Amino acid sequence: MTVEPVKPTVNAGKLWAGGGATAAVAALIAIAGILLGRGVFGVDVLAPKGEGTWGDASTGWYALGAAAAALAATGLVHVLLLTTPRPMRFFGWVITLATISAMLAPFVTDASRGSQFYTAGLNMIIGIAIGSLVAGTARSSIAVPVRGYR
Repeated sequence: MTVEPVKPTVNAGKLWAGGGATAAVAALIAIAGILLGRGVFGVDVLAPKGEGTWGDASTGWYALGAAAAALAATGLVHVLLLTTPRPMRFFGWVITLATISAMLAPFVTDASRGSQFYTAGLNMIIGIAIGSLVAGTARSSIAVPVRGYR
């Protein structure tokens, strides 16, 4: 008698509900970070200094981008859970490298050093939030069926 390995199943509703909540958190971190940087510290974040605390449409687009990144991470982890061995290890690598890339992106602009460092820090916080929240949701959405003994 051969024993087939038990494949875990993914509760997609739970996973995507957590992904949606993560998208909201990521967008709010982006908005709060921009308000803090521009309004409190007077650092140019994503818009010229003359745009004021709320800036222009880039604030909304930045928040939307953070939410989209969270949903993309949810989609990625869903595919990894269904198709790869050690899916959380691969997910961790992808999220870490994506976060590092987002942190390096401001340094290819001609913005001031303060703006570059602040934006890199904001991108790091958003990346950590997305990675940790989506990973936690993914772990809790995995169900391993139990086989009965005969």
